[in-house]
Amino acid sequence: MTSDETSLSDVKLLTVAEVAKIMRVSKMTVYRLIHSGELDAIRVGRSFRVPEQAVGRYLRVLQWSSPDQ
Repeated sequence: MTSDETSLSDVKLLTVAEVAKIMRVSKMTVYRLIHSGELDAIRVGRSFRVPEQAVGRYLRVLQWSSPDQ
């Protein structure tokens, strides 16, 4: 197992509301990111769960693509 791989028991899945709170955006913004493919998510029944690592990856990409850096 590489450093990028995590065992399934170690994966923390967040709700859309939790992701919105972490990112300080609305739930609708999180849904848009999921539907556009910018934020990885897993469909569980009628709801989505977002791996915690996916949120970190998304925020790092934003940080590095920021025009003022």
